[in-house]
Amino acid sequence: MKAALAVGAVVMAAVTVFGVTAVTTVVREDAEQDQARRANLSCNASLGPVTSGPAGSGAADAANLTEDQRGIVAQIIQIGKERNLPPRAWQVAIQAGMTESGLRPLDYGDRDSLGIFQMRPSMGWGTPEQVIDPTYAINKFYDVLEEVPNWEQQRPGESAQDVERSAFPDRYHEWEPMAAHLIGNVGLVADPTGCGQGTGALLPPPTEAAGEAMRFALAQQGKPYQWGALTTHQNSFDCSSLMLQAYREAGITLPRVSRQQYQAGAMLPVEQAQPGDLLFWAYDTSNPVNTIHHVAMYLGDGKMVEAQQTGVPVHIREVSWDESGLVAQAVRPGV
Repeated sequence: MKAALAVGAVVMAAVTVFGVTAVTTVVREDAEQDQARRANLSCNASLGPVTSGPAGSGAADAANLTEDQRGIVAQIIQIGKERNLPPRAWQVAIQAGMTESGLRPLDYGDRDSLGIFQMRPSMGWGTPEQVIDPTYAINKFYDVLEEVPNWEQQRPGESAQDVERSAFPDRYHEWEPMAAHLIGNVGLVADPTGCGQGTGALLPPPTEAAGEAMRFALAQQGKPYQWGALTTHQNSFDCSSLMLQAYREAGITLPRVSRQQYQAGAMLPVEQAQPGDLLFWAYDTSNPVNTIHHVAMYLGDGKMVEAQQTGVPVHIREVSWDESGLVAQAVRPGV
């Protein structure tokens, strides 16, 4: 971890970690408070699945955790609840802890980094004895997280990076599905995204959020395409950053890349797409999850808005339901 103030000397410390019994205790303590907290969450469609999924999903990764690792998860959730922090904060801490230490209170690390979050005593995170103690480290992580501007509006991995200040900022996203699964499985939060359980084939009409997202996307017409464009400014866009920022403006947080955005809402036949729905193109339409390469926003009346490619500014164009590479499912974010 690269961050803040001062103190030194590595010291070994004995650490007591919660076990299975404590996990059971944590998740049953305050269901009513959790329900009230969830009622106030804004929709965050990027948190990922809460239940079992295909191989490599959050459930599969969580199943590989040891009892001690799950104990650290329980402690992260318990302290988050005690501090009245929303599940999104737990998500950030779990992803950071898994990335930095494998959710273990390590007594070693890069330079003088120690503990779950690899906090450096020489950079002011506390004494060696403190940062190696899970209770101290988790509370300290939450202290810093709460000072991050707009952390609740960001994808969890981005907030983890704001706390950790790693030289490898994208690595925190790897554990997003697993952390979301643990929020549901250990924290007993049935709907950590705040987006509801979804409505399957009974899709609602386009939402107010879709209208706000469309207004944002249309206002970006004429701005240049830039692959890997930053999501913190509106000077340029790639296809998925335009969708992310448009729906962020509407209060819905999408994943960064198009293949992940394909799984961030309710699906419907592409021919039934409504204004605000996302359309996707894949190299192999029979395997969209692994081959999607482009996303655009449907506007209705056979038209869409997109950031298409280098040299082509954000623009509106017509779309045909039988054009090459168009995926058979559209996605309605936040549903």
